[in-house]
This record gives sequence, C-alpha cells and structure tokens, in this order.
Amino acid sequence: MSEKLKIRFAEMADLETIRGLVIELAIFEKEPEAVTATVDDYISAYQKGLISILVAEEDGEILGMTLFYDTFSTWKGKMLYLEDFVVKEAHRSRGIGDRLFKATLKEAKQRDCKLMKWQVLDWNTQATKFYERHGASIEKEWWNGKIVF
Repeated sequence: MSEKLKIRFAEMADLETIRGLVIELAIFEKEPEAVTATVDDYISAYQKGLISILVAEEDGEILGMTLFYDTFSTWKGKMLYLEDFVVKEAHRSRGIGDRLFKATLKEAKQRDCKLMKWQVLDWNTQATKFYERHGASIEKEWWNGKIVF
C-alpha cells in the first residue's frame, strides 16, 4: 500500500464523488436504480451533521469511503451505524478497505459507542470473510424490514 494514502474526514467538496462511490456500490450490489438520493440530499445531511464520512485519498483522488452515523441500540446504548463502505474496484486488494474499516472502528470507540452495526448481502462472501477477520459476528437470524416513502 502506498505511503501516500491518507484517511481523512470528508469535506463538502467531496460529496459528489462520495455519491458516485455509492452508485458504484449499488451497481456491484445489482441495484443501481435504487439510488435516488441526490447530491443536494447528501449536502443537507452533511450540513445537519446527520452523516459522517471517512475517505481514503491518494494523490488527490478519493479511492474509497465509509459513511456512517450515530444511532442508539435499546439493548446496548450508543451505536455507530455503517451505512456504506466501498473501495473503487480498481483499487481493491491493496489494504485500503482494511485501513478505512479500522479508522471507522476507531471513530466509533472515540464516540463512546458500545457497538458498530452494518449490513452485508448474503451472497457477498468476500465481504463476510473480511468482516469476520476483523472480529465481527454476522447475524443470520434477523430479517430487514423497511417502508419506502
């Protein structure tokens, strides 16, 4: 991995690139049409402090990111929810995801969170193995529910 790679918090100017990464993730997850949030939606959420984003940057190019926010577990207390985690396909297997994930875990601990939670698709065995290598347990008995307005 390049020594030039740095992990930093995203800035307003990064939000369009971040949305592009979310679209890349949606394509990988076979749901590109599901992304309906606009750059303006990202700007609004960012300005209101609803989301936080860490980016992996090298030579001025954002290669990956984690987007997360604080929430609350009625069972455990303060929790960090990892909404999106993606590294550009051309830059995978370089340790960038490992650094981003560890930086996100560190941020959760600094925020005094009791746990960090996220979703992973059942067919994404590579991601599941990645998370398990980091000590995660993958819950298979809980089903997601949602209502889209």
